[in-house]
Amino acid sequence: MFVDIFFSIVFILGVYYLIQYRLSIKKAVDLSKQALFPQTEEEFRGILIPTEFKEMEPLSKSTKSYKIVKWGTVAVVILLLALLLVVLTTDYLGSSFFSFAYFFFAIISAVRHRGNLFILPKGIILQGRFFAYNQVKEYEVERIVRWHELYGLHDRLNFSYKLTIKVKGIFPFINYVVVEKEEHLEKIIRLLESRGVLGKRVIDPSQQSAPHISSKS
Repeated sequence: MFVDIFFSIVFILGVYYLIQYRLSIKKAVDLSKQALFPQTEEEFRGILIPTEFKEMEPLSKSTKSYKIVKWGTVAVVILLLALLLVVLTTDYLGSSFFSFAYFFFAIISAVRHRGNLFILPKGIILQGRFFAYNQVKEYEVERIVRWHELYGLHDRLNFSYKLTIKVKGIFPFINYVVVEKEEHLEKIIRLLESRGVLGKRVIDPSQQSAPHISSKS
């Protein structure tokens, strides 16, 4: 009985999440046309997206990432429904309850759009979600030099800038991008601060002797 209730709740929450995520991406595609940054090809190329650290792409309904979310949502809902029916109508689970639960969550998280960061007149798009400026808590900048957690993972990351944007009232998620050029970073910060989003530049003690941008309160 507990197993049936648990997986029924997971199914409902999973479907709700997938639908909301798909609607968020659709909204982000429409709003991205208003972007103040990035606008040029150079600005898009200068933003690297975790976790594969590929160049950022414009948001469009014709991109592979959008189609994965669009059709992947349908496929995953059908698959989740099939798994739920297995749980409710058979004793197949046996001792593999936790493995099956993990499989449920893995399927739900498989539908993922490629990351992005857009600065808009009334808010930002971060990893496919729109946040108004009153939802944005602060930004944080770290120079990726030796001993930084991202240093060495990719040649283009070295001596670039990790830009983390913290958003209020949501569960933790990957909320950073890597900005290659300081001029692009300064433009992003200028746009954020002009709309009331303040932040800081972090200098790790182990990086004191390494090249870094000047601190700014």
